[in-house]
Amino acid sequence: MKLVHHGAHEGVTGSCHQLFYGDKNSLLVDCGIFQGDDAKKHPSPEIEFPIDTLHAMLLTHVHIDHAGRIPYLLSAGFDKPIYCSHPTARLLPLVMEDALKIGFTRSRRLIEKFLHHIGKLLRPIDYHVWQTIQDGVRIRLSPAGHVLGSTIFEVELPDKKRVVFSGDIGTGHDPLLKKPMFPDQADLLVLESTYGDKLHPSDADRTKILKRVLQRTLDDKGVTIIPAFSLGRTQALLYEMNHIFEDLQASAGRSLLKRVDVIVDSPLASRFTQLYKEMKPYWGQEAQHLMQTDDQPLVFENLTTVGDHREHRDTLNYLDKSNLPAIVIAGSGMCTGGRVVNYLKRFLDRSTTDIVFVGYQAGGTPGNHLSRGSKWVRLDGRRYEVAADMHRISGYSAHADQADLIEFVSQMKQPPGEIRLVHGDYQPKRTLAEKLTQFGHSVSL
Repeated sequence: MKLVHHGAHEGVTGSCHQLFYGDKNSLLVDCGIFQGDDAKKHPSPEIEFPIDTLHAMLLTHVHIDHAGRIPYLLSAGFDKPIYCSHPTARLLPLVMEDALKIGFTRSRRLIEKFLHHIGKLLRPIDYHVWQTIQDGVRIRLSPAGHVLGSTIFEVELPDKKRVVFSGDIGTGHDPLLKKPMFPDQADLLVLESTYGDKLHPSDADRTKILKRVLQRTLDDKGVTIIPAFSLGRTQALLYEMNHIFEDLQASAGRSLLKRVDVIVDSPLASRFTQLYKEMKPYWGQEAQHLMQTDDQPLVFENLTTVGDHREHRDTLNYLDKSNLPAIVIAGSGMCTGGRVVNYLKRFLDRSTTDIVFVGYQAGGTPGNHLSRGSKWVRLDGRRYEVAADMHRISGYSAHADQADLIEFVSQMKQPPGEIRLVHGDYQPKRTLAEKLTQFGHSVSL
């Protein structure tokens, strides 16, 4: 057994791991793109490793740092099964379509041809069921609680050695997601470490912070911009805002409909949200319970979704001229591109603007510079001065923190033989390794 890392070993992005079980047999776990500083070290998205030994791919979830290089993998000749959860199989075509438009082609015919090809390779599997995939290799999927459909893979090799790939583990506090499941055992546990040196605030604290920012938006009639990934973070924010606005309306004794606009400016996020609604059986218990009294927890009266580019441009101009406060959720989550960049260009220099970061900001990205309090930022090659207030709410992170990661290991019925830390910068990995070592675990970086 040998594990080779093609990404997310010495950084956070570009997850891609190859598990060899013999000289001519291997599995690929994820195939994501590099972002931020990682992308500078790996400027080409092309597949630069041999794929002739690959018999299958295991896809933990559809975020682009785990799935974004799949088009390049297929272009390199990969035509083996892609195993994943049922929600991932539904969501992946949307992610691939978006990736193809950015990196390959906008030809509808070519996109449809590719989506048909990848559709034939997808092999969705139920959670909690062992499945033999080939050559005596068995896999079992469990919820990871990171985004809808995110998966922990247990891999049992022909010699009965068991390797567990955590993928990205959630906090267990997102009401829209099932909580992460703990594997029983592992000879090798490949564990993410994004927040291996940090603790997130409590759910109550994160809600309090977001409520305070939204109240400030109402008071100063400014614009609050929330860079968020189209999948997962956007839906979690909509769910939370629904509750916050209900509280604000109850305390004010009147509707917020004409007092504030809430805008989701991302066609992809809107399509993801629709798929979220269609996959309610995969939601967490809290959201399932809420469905008994609120059949649309992701929709509220002052919510608007923006479609094509013309509507996006009109929305920018409308917000620029109106005195009505607005909250805008737009991608990308690290401000590396997408529609959020246009909002930043337009509103960064205003003191009534608030920027709320609710997820990880990779080093070298505009989001990282802004979230650290920089007084200027470079967007599309041009320098922009910053007068807006910055807020970081790590409690909305879709990633487990240090305590969650330690609990994930400690809840296993048998301690893992070895833990390999991936998907983390040097300091978080080092800090988490020291903590796990203190508990008697064998850890490698």
